[in-house]
Amino acid sequence: MARTMSFTRREWLGTLGVGAAALSSRAAPEDEKPFRGVFKILATPYKEDKSVDYEDLAAEVDFLVQCGMQGLVWPQNSSDLPFLTDDEVMEGMEVIAKAAKGTTPTLVLGVQGRNTESMLGFARHAEQLGADAMIAMPPKDAKSLDEYREYYTELCKLTSRPIFIQTSAGAPDIEPTIDLIVELSEKFPNFGYVKEEYGDTLVRMQALAQHRPGAVKRIFGGSRARAWTYEMRLGMDGMMTGGPQYAEVYARIWDLHNENRPAAVRELYSKLMLITHLENYIPGLRPYLMKQRGVFKTRITRRGDYDFSADAMAEIEYNMEPLKEFLTT
Repeated sequence: MARTMSFTRREWLGTLGVGAAALSSRAAPEDEKPFRGVFKILATPYKEDKSVDYEDLAAEVDFLVQCGMQGLVWPQNSSDLPFLTDDEVMEGMEVIAKAAKGTTPTLVLGVQGRNTESMLGFARHAEQLGADAMIAMPPKDAKSLDEYREYYTELCKLTSRPIFIQTSAGAPDIEPTIDLIVELSEKFPNFGYVKEEYGDTLVRMQALAQHRPGAVKRIFGGSRARAWTYEMRLGMDGMMTGGPQYAEVYARIWDLHNENRPAAVRELYSKLMLITHLENYIPGLRPYLMKQRGVFKTRITRRGDYDFSADAMAEIEYNMEPLKEFLTT
């Protein structure tokens, strides 16, 4: 299904030279785009030679739109960001922005860099492409919290678009404190969108919620959705995580939550966690399922070369079986 509907996307992939100038630079206000719900981080597909398959990346956008995602995010760590070159990130942003143009989900482009200078290069590109919002992990090269402050200050000064801070994956020994997030949120109206993944996430989320509404605008979970049902009951705004291979299941869980059906949420979430947990034991499971579902042409990944034994494939099938009634392909 997703493969068939992506043909029109492929026709314009050859026009990438038109570039960012053809896209709107206007930031969509929150009343035009949803800033709650399931924001799905796209996986990065590869060809047999391990080059990025931009055709499949566009097809993945189509697939996730069909699955009912409220937001699309790329590139983050679950997109293989550590394995992508700067040029691949820039081109991937263009492909995704073109594919998502005119669709409902909020487009969030990842602009993190090891330092302020590299981050601003990605942010200028995302600004030119007309992203609805940007997300940035803290700078890995930072030596102090003041460098975090400078990094996000410069980003907020560059754009008026909403800025998500992903609190994890920054410098190893520097905590992005609640005080810093609130300080920057009070100073910059476009800050205060948080993907919380640092330390005791639930304690931090509840602390951030004390400043919402107000300085803090939205609080999202991550961490592969392992505490999602708890976060929903605490009134958080959504989930931003990988797992595009189960996108419809995430969408259905969010719908059930909004329908106030906690027992149904618990039942379906439990089924989702079975296969999510299996990812710890069968490396390469995500591209395997994206190929099996017809979204990607290969199951190639830059993370490693993985073989799938008969036992592994049988276990995948066993854990996927309870989800199949919710899948479109």
